[in-house]
Amino acid sequence: MSNASDLPLALYKANTEFQLRINKLVMENWKKWLELSTRAADDGIAESQARVEALLKAQDWAALSTLPADGFWRMLQQRMGDANVTGQIAANVQAHFAQGLRDAVETWQKDTARAMGGAGDAAAAAPWNDLMAQWGHLWPWADGKGPARGK
Repeated sequence: MSNASDLPLALYKANTEFQLRINKLVMENWKKWLELSTRAADDGIAESQARVEALLKAQDWAALSTLPADGFWRMLQQRMGDANVTGQIAANVQAHFAQGLRDAVETWQKDTARAMGGAGDAAAAAPWNDLMAQWGHLWPWADGKGPARGK
């Protein structure tokens, strides 16, 4: 920015870009959760279809009476595997969201600091830069050593 009169436009652009990045991130996150839910529903439909087919294939009462126990153990094993996979996917979805949010906040901070720094002399921008630095230290990932960094 060349002068203080450009400051409002620069701040508006920084805030608008921040809002757009957050909106995109939330929409992508919703999409991933919807895909996960759809997968679980599809698995449930396939499982129900398999149970119905097993009932229809039973040739006598003895075979029919073993279906509930067989189905229980098969479902238990499948649910344990599904729970592990779902947990991993959920953790990955949240890690991606956290990384995207971190990147959006860092970009917004830099854009805002640049706008404030370009609005006048360095002495006028120093309080703003100091405020942004202090605000950044409130976040556990601000120093680049937080637990979600690089995952």
